[in-house]
Amino acid sequence: MVAGLADAMAQHPAMQAILHGDEAQLAPLVARHPELSGRVTLRHCERVVTMQDKPAQVMRHGQGTSMFSTIDALKDGEASAAVSCGNTGALMAVSMLRLRKLPGVNRPAIVCLWPSRNPSGFNLMLDVGADVKADADDLLQYATMGASYARNGLGLKRPRVGLLNVGTEEHKGRAELKEAHERMPPIAISGDFDYVGFVEGGDLPSNRVDVVVTDGFTGNVALKTGEGTAKLISDFLREAFGAGILSKFAALLAMNSLKRLQKRIDPRRVNGGVFLGLNGTVVKSHGSADATGVSAAISLAYQLAQVHFIERLAARVASAERAGQDAAQAGPDLAGAEGNPTE
Repeated sequence: MVAGLADAMAQHPAMQAILHGDEAQLAPLVARHPELSGRVTLRHCERVVTMQDKPAQVMRHGQGTSMFSTIDALKDGEASAAVSCGNTGALMAVSMLRLRKLPGVNRPAIVCLWPSRNPSGFNLMLDVGADVKADADDLLQYATMGASYARNGLGLKRPRVGLLNVGTEEHKGRAELKEAHERMPPIAISGDFDYVGFVEGGDLPSNRVDVVVTDGFTGNVALKTGEGTAKLISDFLREAFGAGILSKFAALLAMNSLKRLQKRIDPRRVNGGVFLGLNGTVVKSHGSADATGVSAAISLAYQLAQVHFIERLAARVASAERAGQDAAQAGPDLAGAEGNPTE
């Protein structure tokens, strides 16, 4: 964490940080990085939330932990964004308890970056684990929030949004997906994004879409599968090029190409899932992230804070909610105007 923080602060000279945890452990680590002097404030916390702690227990008895202290600093306005490598369920529970949801948001979502063929190099996918289920209203809100993130985080003026399904045909999929598909057009207009319809798993890394919307169960399985596949390819390449003298010589000749490939599929570059729908910017880093991964998560949080992402997201959610209400009201009115039974 400290090495990652030092790397991120070197990239962003104006960044200040509050580091929460056991001061006896953190102070010597911070002292190893003279460039952090005067830019990092230590906030002593005697307790931590472990990976085994249940979210409900943390909500009741988590006061005094570094996780609670971090989220409270965000809630009290001391910090503009929060980053944690801790227990995901507990972090979401504490964030919802202390920060509360944005007005109009039913369920928060976690959005992640996915390497793709798009010019930016990434697509977005949400939800990837905040909640295992999602109804039509949730999917519509995810589309609005994901498009806002793409606009502010990736610089896309008019993001393309798709619903993840088992096929692109309109008759396929669960009932909530079909309902969200039918109701999406007015939401896309108010959210200033293009709706491309249903997309499949093969579209996740494609240039057909910028934002992929799905439920937390499907999204989390897809995310972990993608990370595992990237590691498997990396391991296979390492084994193949280390199999013999000629293979090692070939690897030496292809060194630059291999480094570009490694960077392209390195999950550490895209480390950091953002909690969308809360009154504050919270970034969840992988618990196993190294310094490079932690630095990426901190840099992402800093970037979102710089563009005042939460304020922009709140405005988009409110606009989409009004559009949904107008569309729902227009439906019965239109039916009556066409002479259909209204009673």
